[in-house]
Amino acid sequence: MIDDVMVSRAIAERFHEKLMSALELDVAIVGAGPAGLVAGGYLARAGKRVALFESKLSIGGGMWGGGNLMNEIVVPTDALPVFDDFGVKYREFGGGYYTADAVHAASALAYKATSDGLTVMNTSRVEDVMYADGRVTGVVFISSPVLSAGLHVDPIAAGARAVVEATGHPCEVAHVLVRKMGLKLTSESGGIAGERSMSAESGERLVVEKTGEIFPGLYAAGMAVAAVHGGHRMGPIFGGMLLSGKRVAEMIIEDLDGAA
Repeated sequence: MIDDVMVSRAIAERFHEKLMSALELDVAIVGAGPAGLVAGGYLARAGKRVALFESKLSIGGGMWGGGNLMNEIVVPTDALPVFDDFGVKYREFGGGYYTADAVHAASALAYKATSDGLTVMNTSRVEDVMYADGRVTGVVFISSPVLSAGLHVDPIAAGARAVVEATGHPCEVAHVLVRKMGLKLTSESGGIAGERSMSAESGERLVVEKTGEIFPGLYAAGMAVAAVHGGHRMGPIFGGMLLSGKRVAEMIIEDLDGAA
């Protein structure tokens, strides 16, 4: 016999265990696209306390839809080791390009990352950051349905030694610092340059090269890098996203371990 109250108790208690574990972190990642998932997976694998905050119900970002709802994605040769690390299957197309089923790829990234210890807080929208002593010290988040309903409800906060801006094209966390605080980022202008029109070769290169700390305590990965530094969009080729996620994880691990 199923006890309906026991089912509710199980959900509530287990969720609150998860929530409590996400309030004091080594790393808070904002945005569950491929860069965020890859970063979270590598950080969790390294033993870091890491949680990923995603405003939508689903995770995976734009990877699910492939190109124009044709659910295949393209990955260049240099990013294949990341797919190998996460158990993503792919096929050679030719000319140094490989394809993967978009649904399988997104699912595999999510499965491996969470299996390695990444906590995912979906329907949790980061609307602000914590700030102290000249650096970002955490994130402020609220249930996405609360915002959609226009309810006057206060958010809660999660402290973190490092925060990853991985919200993609909107670059939402960086915008908070520039708009609300008037702070300067590490971009050439000190602000958010904005994404340029498509040039996959240039865009892929810049996203990886410019991945890193854009303000003390705040790191950018994935398409947020392009938005901050004025890089070109790339379309449904995901090598830069994957490599950016791995690189930001490696940088944060080195920085946190060095500060310990």
